[in-house]
Amino acid sequence: MFSVIACIRNDHDWRLIAVAAVVCLAGSVATMLLLLRAQRSGGTQRRLWTVACALASGVGIWSTHFIAMLAYDGGIPIAYEVRGTTLSVLVAIAASWIAFAVALAGTFRYAFAGGGVLLGVGIAAMHFTGMRAVETQGQVTFDFGSTMIAVIFGTLIAGVALHAFQTLRGVRRLVVSTVLLVLAICAMHFKSMSGVSLVPDPGIAAADAFDPAWLAGGVIAASTTLILVAFGALFLDRHLTDLRGLVNASLEGMMIVRGDEIVDVNERFVGLCGRTANDLAKRNLAELFTQDRERPGDRRAFGSCELELLHADGRRIPVEYMCRTIEYRGRECDVIFVRDLSQRKEAERTIEHLAHHDALTDLSNRSSFDRRMAQAIAVASARNEPLAVFCLDLDRFKAVNDIFGHGEGDRILRKVADILRTACAEGDTIARLGGDEFAIIQPSAGPEAARQLSERILRLFAEEMDTSRDPMAVGVSIGVAIYPADGMTADRLCNNADTALYRAKQTGKGIACFFDAEMDAAVRTRRQMENDLRHAVVRRQLFLEYQPLVDVRDDRVVGYEALLRWQHPDRGLVSPSVFIPIAEESGSIIQIGEWVLEQACLEAVRWNEPLAISVNISPVQFLLPNLFDQIEGVLRRTGLEPRRLELEITEAVLMHNRDDVLATLVRLRLLGVRIVMDDFGTGHSSLSNLQNFPFDKLKIDCSFTAALDKDPAAHAIIRAIIALGQSLNLPVVTEGVETERQKQIIVEEGCRQIQGFLSGRPGRAPSSTQPAQDRLQSVEA
Repeated sequence: MFSVIACIRNDHDWRLIAVAAVVCLAGSVATMLLLLRAQRSGGTQRRLWTVACALASGVGIWSTHFIAMLAYDGGIPIAYEVRGTTLSVLVAIAASWIAFAVALAGTFRYAFAGGGVLLGVGIAAMHFTGMRAVETQGQVTFDFGSTMIAVIFGTLIAGVALHAFQTLRGVRRLVVSTVLLVLAICAMHFKSMSGVSLVPDPGIAAADAFDPAWLAGGVIAASTTLILVAFGALFLDRHLTDLRGLVNASLEGMMIVRGDEIVDVNERFVGLCGRTANDLAKRNLAELFTQDRERPGDRRAFGSCELELLHADGRRIPVEYMCRTIEYRGRECDVIFVRDLSQRKEAERTIEHLAHHDALTDLSNRSSFDRRMAQAIAVASARNEPLAVFCLDLDRFKAVNDIFGHGEGDRILRKVADILRTACAEGDTIARLGGDEFAIIQPSAGPEAARQLSERILRLFAEEMDTSRDPMAVGVSIGVAIYPADGMTADRLCNNADTALYRAKQTGKGIACFFDAEMDAAVRTRRQMENDLRHAVVRRQLFLEYQPLVDVRDDRVVGYEALLRWQHPDRGLVSPSVFIPIAEESGSIIQIGEWVLEQACLEAVRWNEPLAISVNISPVQFLLPNLFDQIEGVLRRTGLEPRRLELEITEAVLMHNRDDVLATLVRLRLLGVRIVMDDFGTGHSSLSNLQNFPFDKLKIDCSFTAALDKDPAAHAIIRAIIALGQSLNLPVVTEGVETERQKQIIVEEGCRQIQGFLSGRPGRAPSSTQPAQDRLQSVEA
C-alpha cells in the first residue's frame, strides 16, 4: 500500500493523475448505466447495448491507463508504439464485451461475479499490452510480487463490483458498483506500476511511436467524446424509448402520414393490419381502407368516423378512425388513430341475436315469433295465401326433467330443436316460447302442407325419441290452425292452435290435431274451467257440505263426510263429477285438497259431540312426498284429535308407487288417523290390498246400491262385501241408500252403517248432533 502511494507521489504528475481519475470515474459511471440498460432490454436491443457498454468500459479503462502512463516519470523519455497502443484498446473492448456477455447471459447463479472476474483479467491484459507498447532507450522490468498482487486484487475487486451490481438495488447499486470498478482499475494500474523499473540502455533504438503530448490530447479527447456520447445515447434512448413504449402500449393503432405516405406506425397498428412496418412504409394510405367511402386523408375535418381496415389476409376489420394534424420531424403531418371495433361489433351482434333468439336452443324466442307472425299474416293477406301455425308441447318432459335433472332436460330441448330444424323448410319460423313449448309458422301452407309437416315431425320424433326403450325420450303433441279459416289475427290463430294442442294431449298424446270449431268448443270450456279452478280457493268459490253416516240399529249419526262444492259465478253450481277430474289432471287438486282437509277439521272441532269427519284424498295427493307432514300439520293447527279423522281413499291410490303409499298410510294410522277404503268393489279391487294393509272401514259403492232391488248380481256383490267385512272384523258402510226397501235389504244382510239421501242429504255444517230420523223428517218437510 505504501509503495503505491510512494509511486503516485514520487513518480507521477498529480495533475494528470486527477485527469485519469475523472476519466476513470466517468467511464465507470457510463459503463454501469449502459449495463443497466442492457440488463433491462432483450433480444437485439440487449446485444446492441452490450456492445455500447463494452465500448464505454474498454475506452474508459484504456484512457485511464494511458493518461496515468503519461503522468508517469521514470527518469527516461517515454514514447508509445502505434500498433501496441491500438492493440491495447481493442483488448480492453473485447475483454469487456466477453465479461458483460457472460454476466447478462445469466446461465448460473454467480454469472455477474464471473463476468467481473473476466473483466478484471481483461483489465490486466490491457495493462500489460499497453506496457508492451512503451518505447524508450532502456529496459522495462516488473516486480513479480507486485504484479501478481495487482492482478489478483484487481480481478477480485472487479468480480465484487459486478456481483454488487447484480444483488443491490436502487441508487446503491450504481454507486457501489461504480466505486468498486474504479478501485479495480486503479488498484490494477498503480499497484503494478509500483513494481516497474526503467533501466537505461543506450544500445536500444526507439521505433515509430506516438508523441506523448499528442497521445495525451488524443486520449483525453477520445475518452471524453466517447463517454459524453454514451451519456447522450442513454439520455436520448431513455426518453425516446419511453415515448415509443408509451405509443406501443396504446390500445389504439397509430400512424403518422405525410400526404399519402406512411412515415411511422406503432405496434398496435402493425398487429391490426397484419403487415410489417417496412411493408406499410411502401404502401399508400388509401390502400389500407375500403374504397366505398371517402379517402381517410380527406376526413380530418369530420372528426371520428367508422371505416373498414383491410387486413393482409383479406379480412375487413371495423375500426373507428380519427385524424389530427401535428408537426413531426420538422414537417406538418397527420396522426391517424385507429381503434378496433371488432369486439364491440361482435358484442352488438350477440346482443341483437340474444334479443330475438332463445339462448338454449338458438331458436326464435317469443318476441321474435310475434314479430314474424305479424309479418307472415300481412304477407299472406296481401298475396291471398293460407298460413299454418303449429303449437307443440313435449310429452313426459316434466317427468324426465325432474328425474334426470335440468342438465339432461336442456340436452333434450336442444335435441328437439335439431329435430324441428330437420323437419321444417328453410322459410319456416321455429320458436321456443318457453319451457317445453314450441311453435312453428309455415308460410304459404294449407291443410295438406300442414298435415305433411306434422307427419314429418311425428316420424322424426319416433325415430330419434324411442320412448319404449329410452327412459329419457320424450314425445310431442301438435295443434294446428290455418289462416284465414281458423282466425284472421295472430292472437286468434295462436289461441286456436293451442286449443287444438290441448285436444291432442287429451286424446292420447303423440298426435297432431287440427283446430275444429265444434269439437274444440268443449275443449275451450274445459280449459277455461281448469283456469278458473286454479283461482277458486282464493276467490272463495268453493265450500263444503256434510252428509251424515248413520248407524241403522238406533238411527244415530256416527259421523259426517265432507263433500266439496263449487259455486261458479257464471256456470252456477258445478257438479263434482265434472270439476274434480279436471282438478286432478291440472294438478290444482293439490291446493284444493289441502284446503278441504283444513276446513273440514276446523268445522269438526266446533261440533258438540266428537263425531268422525271423513275426507276424500285424491290419488294425485299421494304423489306428494310430504303428504304425511301436511296432514299432521293440519291436525296440529286445527286441534282435531287424529282418531276423529277418516281419510277415504280408492284402490287407484295403490296402483302407483305402492310401497311409498303404504308407508304413508302406515304412518298416518300410527298417528291415529283412520283409513277407509272407498268405492270398494269397483275399479281395481283386489283382496290383496286388504291383506297388505289393515283398513279401518269399507264403503260399498253407490252403483251397487242403486241396482240392489232390481239386479240379483248387485245384491250378491253387496252380500259378499258385507260378509268379507264381517270376517275381517271391518265395519262396512253402504253408500247411496235412498229408499226404505234398500235400507231393509242392507240391514237384513248385516250392514250396520248407511249413507244416502234416506238418512240425510248433504248440507251445511251441523251446529249440533241430532237423531237421524229427526234429520230425515226435517229434510222431507
